Amino acid sequence: MADRKAVKIVSDQPDFLQFNNLACETAGGNVIFATDEWFAPASNLLKREPPEFIASAFTEYGKWMDGWETRRKRIPGHDWCIIQLGVPGIIHGLDVDTSFFTGNYSPSASVQAACLDESPALTLEGDRTGMAASDSQFEAVAKLHSESWEELVPVTELKPGYSDTCHNYFPINYPSRVTHLRLNMYPDGGIARLKVYGVGQKDWSALPTQDQLDLVALVNGGVCLGYSDAHFGHPRNMIGLGRSANMGDGWETARRLDRPKNLQVDGKGILQVPGYEWAVLRLGHPGVISQIEIDTNHFKGNFPDSCKIEACHLTPEEEGKYVSGRWSSDPGNKWRVLLQPQKLQAHHRHFYSCDSLAQSGPVSHVRLVIAPDGGVSRLRLWGRPTSTRHTSKLSLWKLMA
Repeated sequence: MADRKAVKIVSDQPDFLQFNNLACETAGGNVIFATDEWFAPASNLLKREPPEFIASAFTEYGKWMDGWETRRKRIPGHDWCIIQLGVPGIIHGLDVDTSFFTGNYSPSASVQAACLDESPALTLEGDRTGMAASDSQFEAVAKLHSESWEELVPVTELKPGYSDTCHNYFPINYPSRVTHLRLNMYPDGGIARLKVYGVGQKDWSALPTQDQLDLVALVNGGVCLGYSDAHFGHPRNMIGLGRSANMGDGWETARRLDRPKNLQVDGKGILQVPGYEWAVLRLGHPGVISQIEIDTNHFKGNFPDSCKIEACHLTPEEEGKYVSGRWSSDPGNKWRVLLQPQKLQAHHRHFYSCDSLAQSGPVSHVRLVIAPDGGVSRLRLWGRPTSTRHTSKLSLWKLMA
């Protein structure tokens, strides 16, 4: 079948956008402290949906805004909040998004990070619009000494929230695991979203080697490293928590233009088409896969006709070479078929046990191939982690640039 070469991200967008948003509310991210939330609560920072603007929307405290907005500060200091990542891990980049905050965006911001052994007993509940931190909350958060956390982004001027300036991208080169962030606004104002792009990092040494785990899950360190097309939804969505909320919470490609004018099927009912789409994912830990789930939840008129899964074990050097080449070549012929082509159904959970899988030994990477195009909401690869050396934790966005 004809392959489609990897799509290059728009030139003005950094390659770290390929990674997972470790702070998203759907990954378990949570704002546990904020100095002030007068116009709009800090929890909005972690929404998965893009910011929106409703001109006629007001609250009793002022203009409704889809982000975090503090009152105009009339006391000493500046505003800040503490974010607990849903998935602790290595951060490769940040997007401080000021969408729709034009005359009220924060002029400058900085970001600090820490890896805490225990989650602090701090919570923010309910609609916090019109509220500010209490004395007791300030006393509790002071115990974290967050003002001394490692600096990921120094004090930097932000751009206003117009469509061509709203994304403030910051590549991060910080090798340590992060569990919490402190976002500082100087001195006040609004930020629509904070996206924290990285790779989850799990303590595999604490797990029994016989446990069956979803080796590609976001929470277990899985990550997408390349794809052919993501017109309607990124492949990283497939390794998110739970079942998908809607079609936007999955991987969906555009319709291929090389589809035959009249479609034909083979003896197994699988469409005979020249093209396909693909996504490459690295497992959180190398392992032996014993069960696969492919979920087309919500994809009813746009599910793929069929799929197959290939797998391989790559060294860090090999991975770096293929990532930098955007998986355009495979001179070592590394890929081996793990799951033969399978006919798929609409809005359905497909399970494949070890009887359906080729015996491939420990693998570190998989390639999901769908034909001719369409959407998959979730991919689960259940298996046993092996003692094989873990794949490199290099800052791969540098290799992909």
